[in-house]
Amino acid sequence: MAPETPAQGQTPAQGQTPRYFTWDEVAQRSGREKERWLVVDRKVYNISEFVRRHPGGSRVISHYAGQDATDPFVAFHINKGLVGKYMNSLLIGELSPEQPSFEPTKNKELTHEFRELRATVERMGLMKSNPVFFLLCLLHILLLDVAAWLTLWLLGTSFVPFLLCSVLLSIVQVQAGWLQHDFGHLSVFGTSKWNHLIHHFVIGHLKGAPASWWNHLHFQHHAKPNCFRKDPDINMHPFFFALGKVLSVELGKQKKKYMPYNHQHKYFFLIGPPALLPVYFQWYIFYFVIKRKKWVDLAWMITFYVRIFFTYVPLLGLKGFLGLFFMVRFLESNWFVWVTQMNHIPMHIDHDRNMDWVSTQLQATCNVHKSAFNDWFSGHLNFQIEHHLFPTMPRHNYYKVAPLVQSLCAKHGIKYQSKPLLSAFADIVHSLKESGQLWLDAYLHQ
Repeated sequence: MAPETPAQGQTPAQGQTPRYFTWDEVAQRSGREKERWLVVDRKVYNISEFVRRHPGGSRVISHYAGQDATDPFVAFHINKGLVGKYMNSLLIGELSPEQPSFEPTKNKELTHEFRELRATVERMGLMKSNPVFFLLCLLHILLLDVAAWLTLWLLGTSFVPFLLCSVLLSIVQVQAGWLQHDFGHLSVFGTSKWNHLIHHFVIGHLKGAPASWWNHLHFQHHAKPNCFRKDPDINMHPFFFALGKVLSVELGKQKKKYMPYNHQHKYFFLIGPPALLPVYFQWYIFYFVIKRKKWVDLAWMITFYVRIFFTYVPLLGLKGFLGLFFMVRFLESNWFVWVTQMNHIPMHIDHDRNMDWVSTQLQATCNVHKSAFNDWFSGHLNFQIEHHLFPTMPRHNYYKVAPLVQSLCAKHGIKYQSKPLLSAFADIVHSLKESGQLWLDAYLHQ
């Protein structure tokens, strides 16, 4: 039996015999009773009070309460030494010597081999970025932004130039979205400070969105992809869609019907790609920053709206400008939704089963074949598997690590899925149709 639990937040004194805990004791501190512990490298940390101050957000770290968080800790932090100093004050003990290093739900051999792969990847220099690549990404965005304005200024504001300008600005917005994703993941610079600064510029000034909002949502998605109530990217279940085989059957058995899910593969085309950005995100981001008092983010966002207002109103007038703005958001939304959902919606969706890092990511992600167009069109998110396993890796190195990941998967019998772009799009619709039918069968007959 493990020694008595220390007081909340209490740290073992210097030279004092460390306190030992079992996995059962750690699992009991999952946040359901407010107390939260987690384990990193066999050391037990009390994060109950720290969650509010966690730079990555309170929810992402809370999703690992009661669990081993060694692999996500390594995956998300680029300066582990600095982070480790802050963690010392949270340390309350370690796992008892007879306890395994992680829970029995996790694949021991797979986890050890992935950690060896991680070390190999770091020795190969694949976690280091090529600044020229990201500079060229930024320059092509800025050039397209200028080209969009020149189109109206030189060719006039008739239908064809207006449409061409809309398309160019949509490309700008999507490509800026992929670029802000790089900075948000700390993939470009060696220090968090510079990544955060440029992230504010790209997402705030070039796109008009708050960095804090993106961090709040996206890191949760990476921590627990396709895990219901932990991944905000699947929050449309159950109020708009029935997602995944497990959750859809569960919903049907509970006799819950918020939408006619057996038709969701049809209404997806109406309320999914066309509407997400112009109808929901466009307004929610302002609610988010004001409610949470993120004034720096709001200031960056205002610079975007001031810039495009004074750039296009003189050419188009107020009504024409608003038409252009929402046309761009409409086109961007279609592009964004199809690309971001093709890797996840067709995959396994379930409650959190506390699986190991590799299994968690592979069951929730798939790839799209590499090509120059696919890489550009998706911002290299066609390598979603590699991105999820190594979220701080610069995207220009994904194709280099892919064969190593494929070998690891083959050895352990894990399916590594890669498919053509159009097949990936079609699989979104097919999976929605399948889960909708599973819901209907369970709703009527179980």
